[in-house]
This record gives sequence, C-alpha cells and structure tokens, in this order.
Amino acid sequence: MRRAEILLAIALCASTAACSLAPPYAAPPPPQIASYKEDKGWTQAQPADALPRDGWWKVFKDPVLDGLEVKVEQGNPTLAQALARYQAAQGYLGVARSAEGPRLGSTGTVSRNRQSDNRPLRGSNQPDEYANDSIGVQLDYEVDLWGRVRNEVAAQKANVEASAGDLASVRLSMEVQLADDYVQLRGLDAEAGLLDQTVKAYQHTDALIAKRHADGLSSKLDVDRSRTLLETARAQASDIASRRALVEHAIASLTGQPASTFDLPPQAMAVSAPNTPPTVPSELLQRRPDVAAAERRMAAANAEIGVARAAFFPVISLDGTAGYQNTGGPNLLTAPNSYWGVGPQLLFTIFDSGRRHAQEDVAKAQYDQAAAAYKGQVLQAFQDVEDALSLENRLAAEAADQAQAVQAAEEAQTLALKRFQRGVVSYLDVVTAQTAALQAEQAAFDLMTRRSQASIRLVRAIGGGWEAPDIKTASAEVGR
Repeated sequence: MRRAEILLAIALCASTAACSLAPPYAAPPPPQIASYKEDKGWTQAQPADALPRDGWWKVFKDPVLDGLEVKVEQGNPTLAQALARYQAAQGYLGVARSAEGPRLGSTGTVSRNRQSDNRPLRGSNQPDEYANDSIGVQLDYEVDLWGRVRNEVAAQKANVEASAGDLASVRLSMEVQLADDYVQLRGLDAEAGLLDQTVKAYQHTDALIAKRHADGLSSKLDVDRSRTLLETARAQASDIASRRALVEHAIASLTGQPASTFDLPPQAMAVSAPNTPPTVPSELLQRRPDVAAAERRMAAANAEIGVARAAFFPVISLDGTAGYQNTGGPNLLTAPNSYWGVGPQLLFTIFDSGRRHAQEDVAKAQYDQAAAAYKGQVLQAFQDVEDALSLENRLAAEAADQAQAVQAAEEAQTLALKRFQRGVVSYLDVVTAQTAALQAEQAAFDLMTRRSQASIRLVRAIGGGWEAPDIKTASAEVGR
C-alpha cells in the first residue's frame, strides 16, 4: 500500500471513531415526595456523595470518642479491605484505559536451525542448516469505531466511582458503629454508677432492718425482703459489668486493637443526645455514598451494553512491524537487513451460534438488575430517614415523661421510708417504692442511651452529620 493510501485509511478511521453503541444514559430521578412524613421541613434530595461528612461525631463533644474515631480510620481492618477494593478498581480502570493508546512491543531471536532432508518441496538451493537472527518492534492500535474501548473505559470509571462510594459507606458505617458502641458503653457506665449508689443505700436499709429485727420491731420477712433487694441490685451490677466488657471488646476490634490490651476507664456520665435542628435540610441526604454507588453501577451496566453491542461489528486495527534480520554474522543492524510493514487489519466473526446475542441479553439484564438495586437503595434511604426521625421525636417525648416518673418515684421512695420508720406503713411499701424508683431511673438512663443512638442512626441515614457547610457552596466546590 502506498503511503498516501495508508494516511487516507488512518484519517478515515479517526474521523469515524466517535460512534458509541451504548444507550443514552442519565441518572434516574429519585421518588417524588413533597416532604418527609416525620419532619415537614424536609424535601426531595439527589445523590451527591462527595459533599462533606467528616467529623460528624464531634456534635457529642466527647474527646474520648473523638480519639477513638481517628483510630478507626487508621486501624480498622474492614475499612482497609474496602480501601484495597477501591485501589483494585482504579487498577482495572488503568487496564481499560491502556487500550485507548497503541501497544508497542519488541522481538529478538538468535537461533541455529536444521531442516529435514525429507522435507516437502526440498530445493537444491536451500541449505540444510542456517542461522536466523532478528531484532524488531511491533506496533498495534485498535481503531475504536464502535466505541467498545471507550465504553469499557466508561464502565470501569463508573465502577471506580462506585467503589469510592462503597469505601465511604464502609467508613461511615464503622464510624457509626463505634459511636453507637461508645454511647452504649457510657450508658452502661452510668447505670453501673446508679447501681453502685443503690447497693450502698440498700446496705444502709438492710442494716436498719436487721437492727429493728434484733429489737423485735421488724419480722424475719422484712429482713428477707431487704436482703432480696440488696442481692438483686448486686446481681444487676455484675450483669452490667459483663455487658460492658463485651461492648469494650467490640470497640477494641473496631479501632484495630486486640481486646486483651484495650481498656476504657469507666465514666459515670452518660453521653447526652445532641440537639437535632427542628428542620434538617434534605440536601444532606445527597451525601449517602451507598445511593451514589448504586447509581454509578447503573452507569457501568449501561456502558457494558455498548461493549456487548460492539461485538457485532468488525475490529479494525492498525499494525506495523519493523526491524532487522539476517542469517547470522556481526552486521545485523545494516540497511540491507532491514524490513518493515504497515497497514490495517480487520477481524470479524461471521457466525458464533448466538453467542453475541446472548452476551447482549446478559448486559441488558445486568442493567435492569442495577436499576432495581438503585431504586431499592433510594427507597431504603428514605425509610432510614423516616425511621430515625420517628425515633428522635418519640424518644424525646418519652424521655420527658420518664423524667417526671423518676421524680415521682424518688419522692415516693423517700416518703415510704420515712413513714416506715414512724411505723405508719409496712416494709412492703418501702420495698415497692424502692423497686419502682430503681426501675424508673434505669429506664431514664436507657432512654438517654437510646436517644443518642437514634441521633447516630439519623447521621447514618443522611450520610453524615447535620452540622455541615452550606450545600450549594459545597456542591460548587466539589464540581470544580
């Protein structure tokens, strides 16, 4: 082929290389809702998982929790696995992008050969023994007429973005799990402090009943009731200690430390639930990385349809070779020994028993699967927000009622003990009042823990904390 014809073929291939057989793709809109049922200030949101979400746990204003969250980022093995998967996805993208450019290789041989005396078409001028030395390069470039390479790159790029979403989702999940365990541990610490005070109070009462029994003022039944209260409180304290140990071990694993060497000193004060704004903007839901990852997998599956369709068309490549070859000797790299060749190559499968049609059907089915998964993830996101808001609202009202119950129970306990000492009521009234007071205070501590956990659940539902920079400003910065 003359040089002009070669250049014309290259120009023709380059001019037609903009074709793509992938269906047009646009991110599907989420379900249309006017507002969240549990919070009228919320409105519809779109995924934008690159928005800020770091440091959300600082709303609890607990320096110990702040330090533990940093250790999750540094030592959590589950997070390390997700990071490795993201790095592997980046590697696959690099492999796909390599097909966009030419491939250049080199060859070299130094051989001594002998032909058979009984070879077919043996000629008198052909030597039985000869040398074959060569050195050369090979160039190969696929002309992407049908968009196979570009769609493969697009699919892998979407997979990288989905993997980044998975990484962010795992990171947020680990942070949320740590915060949830930490809040639970501090709640157990507070309950342990309550039980410690209760045991001391019951010991004082038990000594008083024992003295009254010795003086003939109380029956053996009163002694047994007093001892039952005391030992029950001690048993509850032991149960709290065992539950705390398990939660402490879970925190150790989350931070990447052996449970045997990890220790968190007790802290009598429970973690209070942070103040949730009366209306949390729904744009914060855009930060949910699992929603964004599901949408990116849709985009990848859409691009794979284009890859499958490109298989119905011929693969055209430009090939070239050049080098030197002789039959031995020191003067290999000389002009008479040079060779070269350049030209297009076409590869087209005429019949494959329906293989390509089946591959296209698989690609379409995988897209449908990814679309359904995305829809399910969006619906789950809205459900998570509704659940978290519902818990926030109901537990807040329950905590106010429980605070009044605690106050009433403490007053009843004090009054019953005084009336018993005056001989107005039996010790059974004291036992009943003390049991009710302890249960009311335990319920109050449990509600405090559950409210903090509900706040953490809301953080998970919206993809991060609600104290974030202005969404429009953050979106502009991400888009730069």
